[in-house]
Amino acid sequence: MRTPHRISNTRMPSDGWPEESVPSEPLRAASSPYDELAALAGNPLDDFLHEEPDDPGDPDGEEWAPPNHRRGSRRRNRFAGLSIVTKGVVAVVVLVSFLALADRWAVLYAEHRAAQQLKKELKLTAAPEVEIQGFPFLTQLADRRIDEMKVTVPDVAADRVTLAKVQATARDVRIEGSGLTDISGAHVDAMHGEVLLSFADMNRELGASQVTFTGHGRDRVLARGTLPVAGHQVKVRADATIRRLGGTGIATDIDGMRLDIGDLASYRPGTGTTEGLHLTAKSVDRITEETDKARRLLSVPAIVRRAGVPDGVVREALHSDAKLSELTGSPRFVKQLMGMNLIDIAIDHPWLLQKIGLDPALLDGLARLTRPELADRLSLAFRLPELPGDHGYVRLRDVTVEKDGIRVDLSGAGLAVGH
Repeated sequence: MRTPHRISNTRMPSDGWPEESVPSEPLRAASSPYDELAALAGNPLDDFLHEEPDDPGDPDGEEWAPPNHRRGSRRRNRFAGLSIVTKGVVAVVVLVSFLALADRWAVLYAEHRAAQQLKKELKLTAAPEVEIQGFPFLTQLADRRIDEMKVTVPDVAADRVTLAKVQATARDVRIEGSGLTDISGAHVDAMHGEVLLSFADMNRELGASQVTFTGHGRDRVLARGTLPVAGHQVKVRADATIRRLGGTGIATDIDGMRLDIGDLASYRPGTGTTEGLHLTAKSVDRITEETDKARRLLSVPAIVRRAGVPDGVVREALHSDAKLSELTGSPRFVKQLMGMNLIDIAIDHPWLLQKIGLDPALLDGLARLTRPELADRLSLAFRLPELPGDHGYVRLRDVTVEKDGIRVDLSGAGLAVGH
């Protein structure tokens, strides 16, 4: 391996011959290119460490302070940049909002106080719903006069039934008391409202034996269902006419009452010519088709006499099926047989009902079910609750039968609540 030689630093004379070499400054060891670049660039850390501090007296120098990252200052700066008019509008909006909130709170408080007072004075099981109309309320309170107030009382007990809803609107209500917060009572100049007697409530309270009530026309109510009589479910039919009972209540007149015992007979309570137990057309048809039943009927003298059949015709019918069929099939005999009251006849001939297919115990139960008792089961009536105080009045004006129940209009004036 060849060893590198160091080339000496010699000068060539002018004549071309080399002079004696003059040793120069010793050469440094060869360095890396990266070291040379570092030397040229300098060391920034040394510069930072040896940097001279700024002169405190220098006006161009600024003292360092940490940055402020809070947004409040920016928002304050934004609000400060608004015009005076804009700030005034914002202030007015905020003030109006607070006043409206205070007004609504005062309304809620007044409605609560009024509801509790009405519950106490009317002896209600639950506080009514009170709604004060008009805005703003504080100006009405300061004037001691409310323009309009609505009161809704649900489920008011009235005799045997419950009024589904009593709703009234009072106008020109004068407030009694001193100051904005001192309210001792109120005086109502005029009011109007309505009372609803729901058919659903009537079916639940009066129809304990599965009797339902439905409207029929403007002033009539139909009662349809079943009643238990002597262990039998007897179909009941009745018509009720609604009428006003004085100025504070309504009542019903029950007519057309009828109890159907299957398709055998129908019972109408009462003592008239059309009342009692009567065979139906289907029952008479079955009797006339069965010769044995027909002969048993003709063997009862009371039936023969009431049917107006001569004794000779009866004797021929008892011995001849043709004569029997001719007699029982005549329109006159069928009509007379359907018009007979079987209760009077069955008292002396109890076997007759069994022959027809009726239970004798059922006849005894029907006889005990008098017309007043049956009418009382189906009748409805109510009166408005007695109002407190001696001043003012409430009167029923009109009664109408609608799809959902019986609706009654009412009006009043001069009513006082509280002291």
